[in-house]
Amino acid sequence: MARDRVPVLKRCRSLNLDPIYLGIDKKSKRQNQRANKKMSEYGLQMREKQKAKFIYGVLEKQFRGYYAQAEKIAKKEGIPGENLLMLLEMRLDNVMFRLGYGRTRKEARQIVDHKFVTVNGKVVNIPSYLVKAGDVIEIKESKKNTQRMKDIVEVAGGRIVPEWLDVDAEKLQGTVKDLPTREQIDVPVDEMLIVELYSK
Repeated sequence: MARDRVPVLKRCRSLNLDPIYLGIDKKSKRQNQRANKKMSEYGLQMREKQKAKFIYGVLEKQFRGYYAQAEKIAKKEGIPGENLLMLLEMRLDNVMFRLGYGRTRKEARQIVDHKFVTVNGKVVNIPSYLVKAGDVIEIKESKKNTQRMKDIVEVAGGRIVPEWLDVDAEKLQGTVKDLPTREQIDVPVDEMLIVELYSK
């Protein structure tokens, strides 16, 4: 599988992105040398797309698929850019991160990969699995008391859970109450620039 091997803080610096959005509480001490350089319109559009891909840990082919899906949904309701972010938010690895069952999205993805997670009582180990409103996501009973889960909950358990999710910290369980609206998605991405890029 293709992987992004660029150091996280270096990548954040190049995308002008605060690492806190990735669940990383560190700051790069270096300054971005290119921060003051004027970017072309295409450059700005590309940067927003790369930012979204980097935050959610999605590769180009998959990202294109989400955009195509977002456009399809937009024929019935919503706006392509907002639908795109909503689809990315509904990924199982992202929902795990939002619930506080992963210090970073990468860790949340590992937790899903290693069969720690059930959706509506069934084990799901596909990080890109799209959850739906009403789905109940839970850490498998046999994994709840592992040291790894205790460490994660200790660090990420106090994270503010978005309104569209409901969390039961005692049971290590969460419920998807509704689909997220754009106002409830706190990622610093200008989705309109991504739409402009793909509509060329």
